Amino acid sequence: MAFLADALSRVKPSATIAVTQKARELKAQGRDVIGLGAGEPDFDTPDNIKQAAIEAIKRGETKYPPVSGIQPLREAIAAKFKRENNLDYDWKQTIVGTGGKQILFNAFMATLNPGDEVVIPTPYWVSYPEMVAICGGTSVFAETKLEDGFKLQPEALEKAITPKTKWLIMNSPSNPSGAAYTGEELKALAEVLLKHPHVWVLTDDMYEHLTYGDFTFRTIAEVEPRLYERTLTMNGVSKAYAMTGWRIGYAAGPLALIKAMDMIQGQQTSGAATICQWAAVEALTGPQDFIARNKAIFQARRDLVVSMLNQANGISCPTPEGAFYVYPSCAGVIGRKAPSGKVIESDEDFVSELLEAEGVAVVHGSAFGLGPNFRISYATSEELLEEACRRIQRFTAELR
Repeated sequence: MAFLADALSRVKPSATIAVTQKARELKAQGRDVIGLGAGEPDFDTPDNIKQAAIEAIKRGETKYPPVSGIQPLREAIAAKFKRENNLDYDWKQTIVGTGGKQILFNAFMATLNPGDEVVIPTPYWVSYPEMVAICGGTSVFAETKLEDGFKLQPEALEKAITPKTKWLIMNSPSNPSGAAYTGEELKALAEVLLKHPHVWVLTDDMYEHLTYGDFTFRTIAEVEPRLYERTLTMNGVSKAYAMTGWRIGYAAGPLALIKAMDMIQGQQTSGAATICQWAAVEALTGPQDFIARNKAIFQARRDLVVSMLNQANGISCPTPEGAFYVYPSCAGVIGRKAPSGKVIESDEDFVSELLEAEGVAVVHGSAFGLGPNFRISYATSEELLEEACRRIQRFTAELR
């Protein structure tokens, strides 16, 4: 009898974490490596948020919190949804988890039975299908295209839905593509969903505040109120507030679902760290002006990277609306020979040879379910990004 659970055979390790770890190891060996795999802002957590955590410690806010989160944070979350998304949730309809990952995991654990299907547009964040698999569900991939800006089209959604479909995951702005849906685009998808009342929507809005130019962020329950009763709206403080290590994610949705998620969390981790929750209260209720400053920096980095990548032989990079990733195609280099003598037959070959030859660590697109592409995180300095792009240009120029 095997000791390890069968579920482990259905799960692959995270490609993004693997690339980041590989870059760390090479750096430790003395290699000159620029790591562009990690999905976290390089900004520090704002001082007022840090101070709120310090004050919470001084007040003795160090005991077990309620499973679903402290009431001041849940009230701040409900107020945020009203203020920024025109969504009315009672604070009891909210839940706080240890990062967005736990929110997603709890939702799947609470709802998926063997054979239930989850529609996931490609390219997708690497953890979605693995979470679905662990929870006994089946992922159904709805492919998007570069010419559509990597956005799910209504006909592709319609085709993916079956009587077994339980969830559609909507991630906007997207990790890995940076694609963000307009209100009109969400409305068109909502029209399909309204024809299939058994399908729920899980919106991953983690990059909500990182959209560029004149783009206006919308979330699907806001655009189509008739979906409110079957939508779980998920967000967190990690990206916009540079709080990745604080591990606070949150969501709001129908009370019965929130209660089910609370029950699972109560037997799993219980409440998220109390001190981090008080820091998140300050994040959501305190000054927000630094978000616009950070956005401007990210936009300048995006424009730099898109411009330089489009000057690299065989690379085609669309301009994303949000997040801090680009998802260029490397189809133009497939079949060519690297300086090592290896023929590049896939995006995985491309990123492997790029790391070996030039010391630039990026993530291959097939890990996100759609290739031949690769993902670059531009959440690092312009100086490093410029050098990394120069190396990519040099590498592609040497392909034969």
